[in-house]
Amino acid sequence: MNKKISRVRVTVFACLMFAVFAAASWTVVSRVSAVPAESYEDFKIFTDVIGIVESSYTDEVDTQELIYGAVKGMLRGLDPHSSFLTPEDYKEMQVDTKGSFGGIGIEIGLRDNVLTVISPIEDTPAFKAGLEAGDLIVKIEGQSTKDMSLMDAVKLMRGKKGTPLTIWIMRKGFAEPKEIDLVRAIIKIQSIKHRVLEEGYGYVRVTQFQERTDRDLEKALNDLGSKKGELKGLVLDLRNNPGGLLKQAAEVSDKFLSEGLIVYTKGRVPGQDMEFSARSKGTHPDYPIIVLVNGGSASASEIVAGALQDHKRGIVLGTQTFGKGSVQTIIPLQDGSAVRLTTAKYYTPSGRSIQAKGIEPDIIVGKTYNGRLKEKDLEGHLKGDGSATEKKEKKQDKKSAAEKDEKDEGEKDFPLKRNPDEDIQLERALDYLKSWYIFKGTIEKKEGGVELKEAI
Repeated sequence: MNKKISRVRVTVFACLMFAVFAAASWTVVSRVSAVPAESYEDFKIFTDVIGIVESSYTDEVDTQELIYGAVKGMLRGLDPHSSFLTPEDYKEMQVDTKGSFGGIGIEIGLRDNVLTVISPIEDTPAFKAGLEAGDLIVKIEGQSTKDMSLMDAVKLMRGKKGTPLTIWIMRKGFAEPKEIDLVRAIIKIQSIKHRVLEEGYGYVRVTQFQERTDRDLEKALNDLGSKKGELKGLVLDLRNNPGGLLKQAAEVSDKFLSEGLIVYTKGRVPGQDMEFSARSKGTHPDYPIIVLVNGGSASASEIVAGALQDHKRGIVLGTQTFGKGSVQTIIPLQDGSAVRLTTAKYYTPSGRSIQAKGIEPDIIVGKTYNGRLKEKDLEGHLKGDGSATEKKEKKQDKKSAAEKDEKDEGEKDFPLKRNPDEDIQLERALDYLKSWYIFKGTIEKKEGGVELKEAI
């Protein structure tokens, strides 16, 4: 209900909101530092402005909408991943982790304040309509997306199955925005897909890290004969995987590691530092693994790729990843809303921070597609930590990048090929797995010959 209230009541209401936020934060961090006196002076400006709007704006306004709008703006100014979730937004976010919702099937981000496609999700209306990574969504249902928040864009694009949606996109080579008509569907994201590539060689694709990903992966590996000794090698495909639950990234890594650190996080406040380590129980056999990544591999995907790379458990093949190395904590509030706040950065076992840099593949196959959105392109992104190793590598980055671009000219890091037979990165991965056994056999023969010669 819209109604005017006195400045005194506004002040009391806003202070109560401040107290609620502080109380909610207490459930996540173990200690809250004292608030400096000058912060309360600044807070008074906030309540004064609300009072001015309430008393002088041309139309009546809803106080809750003012508060929500102010908090949204405050959090949006921190970094691209911190945000305020209304009760409705919070429910939507909880639906996401379960992997089913009504929409068109795209991962989105903001680039220069314009809504940008990070990657279309396979077998969805957006994917079938030909949307590509790097496409700029300039209008949704005739409404400009300039300065539109991600959550507001999600609200506009989600909806009931069978309902129409029209968006306008710009792409390199377009003279003007192209209108695309879509029909919403139930987007059921199947977290794990698997198949046999050739006898003895398996393929597992992780599309997103959801609540059941570890269990679905275990089933897929068992179907491929992992623990029966039927697998000679595995391709673990994390391309265009936007991430998901941190715990699930650790669980997936644990399938292939018997010991050691998987990932750790470091925050500013005690209680935000966490470590995830591998356990020997349930570890799968030590067959060769090639991990496929590209510019759409983000967050949890980068944790898995980094852990297997650091432990020398898998070879990472593809192009440089997205570079999202920050942890978001969901802090529920009393009215059903929530704060999604960046509280820490995560690090690979060797101490690498991938924030705004990403995971560098061991084998480069493909040329990074310049139109693809990366973490470092997001306005207000957090800067990565420069470890000693990273600082050492920086000097070689420009030279290495130039050499890789020249070597891989003609191969691009586009979204996953719609025709699997044209997937160059997957073909290379399978070739490398088979080559490993050829080289191993050659070495064993040579060693056998030497032993025989010595015996004679």
